[in-house]
Amino acid sequence: MTNPQSLARRLGTFDASVIGLGSMIGAGVFAAFTPAAAAAGSGLLVGLVVAAVVAFCNATSSAQLAATYPTSGGTYVYGRERLGPWSGFLAGWGFVIGKTASAAAMAMTFAAYAAPPGWERPVAITAVIVLAAVNYHGVTRTAGLTRVLVVLVLAALATAVAACWGGSAPDPARILGDGLLAHGWYGILQSAGLLFFAFAGYARIATMGEEVRDPKRTIPRAISIALGITIIVYAVIAVTLLASIGPERVAANATPLAAAVESGTMPWAGPVVRVGAAIAALGALLALIAGLGRTSLAMAREHDLPHWLSAVHPRYKVPHRAEVTLAVVICAIITVADLRGAIGFSSFGVLIYYLIANIAAYTQPDMDRRYPKALQILGAAACVALVATLPPLSVGLGILMFAAGIILRLIRIRTTAHPKRGQI
Repeated sequence: MTNPQSLARRLGTFDASVIGLGSMIGAGVFAAFTPAAAAAGSGLLVGLVVAAVVAFCNATSSAQLAATYPTSGGTYVYGRERLGPWSGFLAGWGFVIGKTASAAAMAMTFAAYAAPPGWERPVAITAVIVLAAVNYHGVTRTAGLTRVLVVLVLAALATAVAACWGGSAPDPARILGDGLLAHGWYGILQSAGLLFFAFAGYARIATMGEEVRDPKRTIPRAISIALGITIIVYAVIAVTLLASIGPERVAANATPLAAAVESGTMPWAGPVVRVGAAIAALGALLALIAGLGRTSLAMAREHDLPHWLSAVHPRYKVPHRAEVTLAVVICAIITVADLRGAIGFSSFGVLIYYLIANIAAYTQPDMDRRYPKALQILGAAACVALVATLPPLSVGLGILMFAAGIILRLIRIRTTAHPKRGQI
């Protein structure tokens, strides 16, 4: 008999890949290139390559682990199983706190494009409420809406690229600007850490492992497909932006792709790009809410979050209490959110999350191994390096975030009269 507290396996390779695409493309194309250009100028191209390599290493670790542990929670579960409860908790805490802030940033990105002046925050809050309601009514509705959003976003991006190259005659000489290494390797690595934020969406596939059919086959394939397509899209957009308006204007403009289109001879495409940006932010927000709900579910099952959040809706088979609670928290953050600062903050938490994933995958026995250990070593080392080069404010806030989580868990353990064996 099916456990009523288990989620339903309804997602195939296509739907899982689309959810990953919706997470990555929405977060990166319209949000991450501006701070990356500010850090590295044209060197963001090198940073993009570094971020892609790190993402690939982390993706292989996630795929290898997810095939062995096909349940909700992602690296929270993998860390617990392979390294112990504390490692799992740190991974889950980093994901939930960092991605909750990221979800607020995506809602604000949507509102920046879609709302009239002065109405940004109310519109952002409305978007969170509507998409939380979609998630509440089942993962097949989440996947169905994400399919539509991804198609619309890719169409908008194709229009933007065509308008830039066909109408405004971009100058390839602008791509190099003052040189790829003009801002030094520190700037390049910082841009890689910021751009990594854009790749982190493939984690959503692993965190939804309890809802994927044939997970040992589906999850690795879906992660590879989603990441591969995203790398190609980002590379095309990065080159197009630099050739169209140069690294200085990319760094100075909060909406660089729209600016690139509107500065050319096809300004009619500008509104198309802005609509695409709004839709992309919605797609990322939808997938974020889904992934956050599943990780919170896993943590609540182990009492690392309030156990009340572990309930699964008897009809819709979703962690409904976790998703409603997260929606409330995201709406609260929107009232004080800083859009650009959330990227570095989120990157800190996610890089720690993948550091633990790489270490956990390294410890897997040969019978569960799909990829060489060298990839996990490279991935772990790269995560540490990128964390160290993030903006100081992001690092400081990230350290405070983890310190707060550790203190809360210690208090919970010490105030539990009879903690479960192995809890600590």
